[in-house]
Amino acid sequence: MSQTTTLTESEPTSSRTHVEGMGPIILDNAVAFRVWAPNADSVSVIGDFNQWDKDAHPLEREDSGCWVGIVEGAKPGDQYKYQITAGDKTFQRIDPRVREVTNSVGNGIIHDPNFDWQDDDFQMPAWNELVIYESHVGTFFRDGKDGVGTFDDYAKKFDYLRKLGVNALQIMPIAEFAGDYSWGYNPAHPYAIEEAYGGPQGFKTFVREAHRAGFAVILDVVYNHFGPSDLDLWQFDGWSENNKGGIYFYNDYRSSTPWGDTRPDYGRGEVRSYIRDNAMMWLEDYHVDGLRYDMTLYIRSVDASGQQEIPEGWGLTQWINREIHAFKPSAITIAEDLQNNDYLTKSDIEGGAAFSTQWDANFVHPIRDVITQPDDSGRDMMKVRHALQHAYNADAFQRVIYTESHDEVANGKSRIPSEVDGEDPGNWYSQKRSTLGLSLVLTAPGIPMLFQGQAILQDGWFTDTSELDWENASEYSGICKLTADLISLRLNQSGISKGLTGQHVDVFHVNNKDKVVAYRRSYDGGPGDDVVVVANFANQHFEQYEFGLPNSGIWKRRFSSDQSRYSEDFGNDASGDIEAIADAYDGQSHRGRIELPPYTVLIYSQDPV
Repeated sequence: MSQTTTLTESEPTSSRTHVEGMGPIILDNAVAFRVWAPNADSVSVIGDFNQWDKDAHPLEREDSGCWVGIVEGAKPGDQYKYQITAGDKTFQRIDPRVREVTNSVGNGIIHDPNFDWQDDDFQMPAWNELVIYESHVGTFFRDGKDGVGTFDDYAKKFDYLRKLGVNALQIMPIAEFAGDYSWGYNPAHPYAIEEAYGGPQGFKTFVREAHRAGFAVILDVVYNHFGPSDLDLWQFDGWSENNKGGIYFYNDYRSSTPWGDTRPDYGRGEVRSYIRDNAMMWLEDYHVDGLRYDMTLYIRSVDASGQQEIPEGWGLTQWINREIHAFKPSAITIAEDLQNNDYLTKSDIEGGAAFSTQWDANFVHPIRDVITQPDDSGRDMMKVRHALQHAYNADAFQRVIYTESHDEVANGKSRIPSEVDGEDPGNWYSQKRSTLGLSLVLTAPGIPMLFQGQAILQDGWFTDTSELDWENASEYSGICKLTADLISLRLNQSGISKGLTGQHVDVFHVNNKDKVVAYRRSYDGGPGDDVVVVANFANQHFEQYEFGLPNSGIWKRRFSSDQSRYSEDFGNDASGDIEAIADAYDGQSHRGRIELPPYTVLIYSQDPV
C-alpha cells in the first residue's frame, strides 16, 4: 500500500493525474492528491506548499466523485488540508486517508512512507503457542515523565515482557483520537497514528523492535463507529440526510450506535474500500501480525440485541478477513463480539465471518464470578467445568480466554485483587484468588490473554490517565515469577507439558461440595504430553485429597501456586511428586493422593519416555 509513485521526468504534468491511489501520493518533485467528495462543487488543496492559498491548486473532478490534482514542489512533511465548497458553504477538511496529523483538530501532514525495516522477517507463532498481553500505550509505562506514554517508552519494558514470557502484544487502538488521553476507541482519523504516542514513524519503529525482541504485534481497530468527536469525516463534503453523518455514514436508523450516529455505511462501495484499505494498511505498511476488531456485534447488527441485522456489515468482515488471510496466512484476526456466536469463527464458505478466533464470554464471565464470590459456598464448580470445556466449532483455539481485559476492569468493575478485597487488594485472599485465575487462564484450552499489570497484581480499575504502578513489580515480584512459570509450561518450553498446547481437555473430577476441580490437558496424550491440573477453589486445606490419573508411574509436580517463593504469604504446603496408585478413580485408570492447600492450583505431568 505504498503511497509513492515514480514518474519519468519527460512525462507531462497533465498526464500525471492518472496516478493511482487515494490521499497524498508522492511523486518525483511533486505530490498528487485524490479525495472522494461526490457532492462538492469544488475542491482545492491548501498547505505549506502554496501558502494556504485556496485558488492556487484547484482539483479536477473525476467521474467516480473523486477530486484529483498534482502540486509541484509539495513534499513529505508539508502540512495541508482540503478546502471544499458545496452550495453556499465553504469549509476545510483533513484528508480521510492522511497518515499523519499535527493533532486531531490540526492539519494533515504529507507522510513519507519510506522506513528502514532492517530485513524484518518476523514469523508469527502458531496460534496454539500464543500468549497475548493486552496493553495501552498511554498508560503502560511513562518513564518518569508527565503526559502519556509513548511507543518509545513502551519499548523500554520489552525486557520485562520477555522475562514474563508473553509472545504477542495486543495494543489498544492507536488511530489519532481527540486529545492525548483516551482508551483509543474514538478514532477521529482512522489512517493517522496518534501523535502523542509517537506518530507513524514511532509505531513502525515499535513494531520492528517488538519483532526483534520476539513479540508479535496485534492491533485493535475500531470499525463499528468512528469518532464521535474531532471527526472531519462527519458531513465530509457538505451532504447529509436527516442531519446525520453524510457520505461515510448511514443516514437512517442504522447510524445509531452507543457512540452516537457514527456507524459507517457498510453498504457503500467507497466506504467499504476505505475500511478494507485501512485494515490492510496495518499489515502491509506497518507489519502488524493481526487485528482485533472492537465490538463486532455493532458491525453486524444495529443494537445490542443482535436482532436488527446489517448483512453488509457481516459481508464486509468476511471480505476483510479473506483479504488479510490471503495476504498473510499467519495473521490472526480476533473478534470481540461476546455473544457466543460460532459463526464469527466459521469460514466464509460456511457463511461465517471468517475470524481466526474470538473473545470468549463463556470463559471470562463464569470464571470471574467463581473467583470473586465473597463466600466459598457461592463458587459453582459446574461453571468452571463448562468454562473449561467450551469451544467454538469444536476448536479450542477459536477462543481467547482471560479474566482481565480493558473492559473487564473498568466501567464499574475492578481488577481481580480489588474485586476480592477492595480495602486490602494485596492481602492473602486477593493474591491467592488472583493467581487461581491466572492459573486457569494459562492451563485451559484456548489462546490465553493477560491484561497489562495483571502479573504485578495491579489493583483498582483501568483508566486512560493512570500509569501502571511499576513499584508493584518489586513488591509482587513473586507473582511475576509465578506467571512466568505458568507461561513456560503453557508453551511447553521444557518439553514436559505439550498437552497445554493441545486441543483436548477432560474435566474428569468435579467436587462441588469441597470446591475442587481436576482436568487433563493433552495434545496427542501419553507421558510428556498429558498434563493434569488440580484446582482448589476453597479456603480449605486437604491433608489427603484423591483424584484420578490417566497413567501409571511417577507424576512430577511441575507447578504449585502455593510456593513461598511466589509470596511470603503462601504456605508452601502442597505435595511434591506422587506415584499413581493402581486403582481406578474418576473414570481414570489410576488415582493420585496429595496434600492440597487452599485456593491452590497444582500441575502434574510425566517425563517423556
